[in-house]
Amino acid sequence: MSTAAPPRRPTPAQRRPQPRPIARPLRLGNARRRAGVLFIAAIIVLSAFAVRLLEIQAFRGDVLAAAAVDQRTTTLIVLANRGDILDINGVPLASSVQARNVTADQTLIEDPYATARDLAPIIGGSLTEIAARLSGDRRFVYVAKAVSPEQWRQIDALGLVGIFSERTTKRIYPADSVAANVVGFVGADGKGLGGVEYVFDDVLAGTDGWRSYERGAGGAAIPTADMSHEDPVAGSTVRLTIDRDIQYVAQRALANEVAASGAESGSIVVMDPRTGHILALATAPTFDPNDPGSADPADMGNRALSDAFEPGSTAKVMTFAAVLEEGGAAPSTVFKVPGALERSGKTFHDASEHGTYKWDLTTILSQSSNIGTILAAETIDQTVYYDYLRKFGMGEPTGLNFPGETQGFLPPMDEWSGTTFPTLTFGQGFSINAVQIAGAFATIANDGVRVPPTLYADSATAAEGTRVISEHTARTLREILEKVVADDGTAPMAGIPGYRVGGKTGTAQVINPECACYDGSIIGSFIGMAPIEAPELVVGVTIVRPKIEQLGGELAGPVFREVMTYALQARRVAPVTSTPSG
Repeated sequence: MSTAAPPRRPTPAQRRPQPRPIARPLRLGNARRRAGVLFIAAIIVLSAFAVRLLEIQAFRGDVLAAAAVDQRTTTLIVLANRGDILDINGVPLASSVQARNVTADQTLIEDPYATARDLAPIIGGSLTEIAARLSGDRRFVYVAKAVSPEQWRQIDALGLVGIFSERTTKRIYPADSVAANVVGFVGADGKGLGGVEYVFDDVLAGTDGWRSYERGAGGAAIPTADMSHEDPVAGSTVRLTIDRDIQYVAQRALANEVAASGAESGSIVVMDPRTGHILALATAPTFDPNDPGSADPADMGNRALSDAFEPGSTAKVMTFAAVLEEGGAAPSTVFKVPGALERSGKTFHDASEHGTYKWDLTTILSQSSNIGTILAAETIDQTVYYDYLRKFGMGEPTGLNFPGETQGFLPPMDEWSGTTFPTLTFGQGFSINAVQIAGAFATIANDGVRVPPTLYADSATAAEGTRVISEHTARTLREILEKVVADDGTAPMAGIPGYRVGGKTGTAQVINPECACYDGSIIGSFIGMAPIEAPELVVGVTIVRPKIEQLGGELAGPVFREVMTYALQARRVAPVTSTPSG
């Protein structure tokens, strides 16, 4: 029997290779299609550019062109020439001269340090500071301000790339410190910061102009480009009543006395009583307005207007004017003047001890008796007396509108105590400034008519003024004041040979604000007029806190004499041949 053979393992199916795609022959139509696509794409791109170009040219061309012009256009401010400040005779006390501001375009300067090395010897300053101003990407910076035309010529000759200039002016004060406390000064921006420069800043400043031009790649103006400008309007001139020469003499005499006496400060007022013109307004210490940065701020104001103090015995002229005008007493009226006088629990004394004297009104004033003055004042009503102080300008602004001016303080009657009236009569208990008290003497010098003081010649008018006392009273009082400078008066050193002079001394105590008490310091003063028969000048001298022990006549009298003598001669006031003072 035969065995069947095992079944055969089936073999895997044979895989047939995939048929290759039949290669198609190259056809020219495909290349044309690709070229067409590229052409269409190019058309789209070019159309986009064309649309953009059309937008720029047709719709935004003017805007973009203007922007391009703006980018290369420079506009410079052309400063107006500041007006001059002149004295009464037309002599410049402040003026402006041509100068240049040195500027730079930092983007044009390749080596700031090398450029700074060329500039430093001409404009001054350290290389590091100048190089710092030249470094950066700013198109316009200041390198130096207000250099002289000669300095700019030296810089321009160097041909430094990126260095330019603009025209400007520099404020100068030809008289240096003379009248500095009246004229004032300007800041770095040319604006007035003190004195007349501040008060009349708008008048002096004028109106700035401008200049606009296009600059090329090198920074120079493009000659064919449009240029526009608006010219500046120069400031106006201000003429003062100050006489430079009298002011100089007053400052010199004052500075010498302040130094010699070791005083803290001082002031002098010189006035024409008929017009109110202030011919000199000196203070010491002072400063140089050409270099205000080095000055002590305390010396830059005007103490004749800003400092308030008790007038002391110089105020007695107002008391005696009221007494004479109201008929309380005559020059020959005799008063019994004791060595001490009690009023409302307070005892008053004179400067030196004495027994009981019988003094007439003239002697009381020439000897400056406080007690005698109180007794004379008590012959008139207190309200009437107070009104006279107001009429003489006490407690009122001078009208000068000067920065920092004090109007002083005159206590209203409803605040008076029992001792207020007697102390007011001899110059205590109220405060004034130096111009106010000089103005009271000017009223007496002007036959009883008060003319407001002024510093501004062009605004001053021949004002009629206000009558305070009669001409008769004023003349009578001037004759009494002449006795003060006699050999037996309190101010013989104020006399001037060849001229009749009258005036009044003052030795006022100084109130210490810390304790509201008198601290032992004094203010010595003398205010006088000449010639006494028809006064043309009033001079008031005030010396504050001297270190030497002298009275007002000794401190201020010689200064008055020096200033008044010069002023009389400068104004060609002829001396007299009869009854000269001194």
